[in-house]
Amino acid sequence: MKAEQLKAWREKLLVEHRRIEAELEGFKELTGSTSRESAGDLSAYSSHMADQGTDTMEREKAFLLAGQKRRRLDEISQALLRIEAGSFGSCDKCGEPIPTRRLERMPGATMCVPCKEKLEKQGRIPS
Repeated sequence: MKAEQLKAWREKLLVEHRRIEAELEGFKELTGSTSRESAGDLSAYSSHMADQGTDTMEREKAFLLAGQKRRRLDEISQALLRIEAGSFGSCDKCGEPIPTRRLERMPGATMCVPCKEKLEKQGRIPS
C-alpha cells in the first residue's frame, strides 16, 4: 500500500478510535457500580420492581454494547500497529492486498477473503 494511502488509513482509524473512546466514556455512567447509582438514584428508598427490572436490562445492554465497542477499539489499535509495521492491507497468508472494501468493514482484517475462507473450511479459524 502506498504511503499516502497508509497515512489516510491511519488518520481515519485514529478518528474512529477517538470516537469509540468517547462512546465508552458515556457507557461508564450507565454501568455504575449499582443499578440505583447508574440511574442517579442515591436515596435509601427502593424504586418500583418494574423500574428496577428496566434499569437492570438497560445496564446489561450497556455492558454488551461496551464490550462490542472495546473489541472494535482493539481491532482498530491492532490495525494502527500494522500500519506502523508496514503490514496493513496485506494478507498474512498469501501477501496479496486485502480489498479496500474488506478493510473498511474490518480494519483488523489480516487475511484476504480467499485465504480466510480456506482457513474456515479447514476448521482453523484464527481468534
